[in-house]
Amino acid sequence: MSTLENLSCPIDAAPLSRDERVLKCEHGHTYDVAKTGYVNLLPVQNKRSKDPGDSKEMVAARQAFLNQQHYFPIVNAILSSWPKDHLVKGVRIFDAGCGEGYYLSEIGKTLSDRDIAIERTGLDISKWAILAASKRDKTVSWLVGSNASLPMPKDRFDAVLCLFGFPVFTEFSRVLSDDGLLLLVESGSDHLIELRKILYPSIHEYKQTFSEGLADFDLVLEQAETFTFTLDSQIQIQDLLSMTPHIHKASYEGREAVKLLDSIILTADIKLRWYRKKIKEVNHV
Repeated sequence: MSTLENLSCPIDAAPLSRDERVLKCEHGHTYDVAKTGYVNLLPVQNKRSKDPGDSKEMVAARQAFLNQQHYFPIVNAILSSWPKDHLVKGVRIFDAGCGEGYYLSEIGKTLSDRDIAIERTGLDISKWAILAASKRDKTVSWLVGSNASLPMPKDRFDAVLCLFGFPVFTEFSRVLSDDGLLLLVESGSDHLIELRKILYPSIHEYKQTFSEGLADFDLVLEQAETFTFTLDSQIQIQDLLSMTPHIHKASYEGREAVKLLDSIILTADIKLRWYRKKIKEVNHV
């Protein structure tokens, strides 16, 4: 079962302790554990909208698509590229922007099959995503929260995963243990290129993110993963479209053209970058 342990109050950063179905800090702030096992650690004052993150409909579309296992090669790429020395003694994993929990759940299954001790925590700003995640896998601690202010103490995790999300590197560095790993997974230049050519009159030039490096991290490994998959119904195509930013960015004409498709073969172009946290030197006087 999920532990919901070693977390911090999102209001004052005090340690949270669990009492039955409530988490509480020493200053009297309390957070109810939902029926499905997750806890909402996103205070109202930290919300930028009434219902932040992915909508209920977007989460349902993403779950329907990912459950078809079209993106399982990404799970394999993550596991095969994971620095082997890092998994020997077990690993505490944090998925920052976990969505409806597909990747963290699948990674957990594989590592458990290898008899690697794991502890997993997933966080997303969308309550709908975390609700779906908490129904998918009961062995993970699922949290509603923001990457901008992570509700956990420093040195909490051995690995932070940010898959197609919005990284906040100062917070990632804070919650990572010394020598901890950060994984960024992002789309490459040809990701879903066949669909994008239908949606847009022209394709923007690809620009790699964080090409100058990261202040608190050293790049360990960079890897590209490319594969194709087939969507053979309009329902599957719309599920994919609905879980991407293209559903909002594409023109009306582009979206209407996609509605005419019965099937499509798509390219997945994924970039994986593993970083290791820099150990800050301590000046002794």
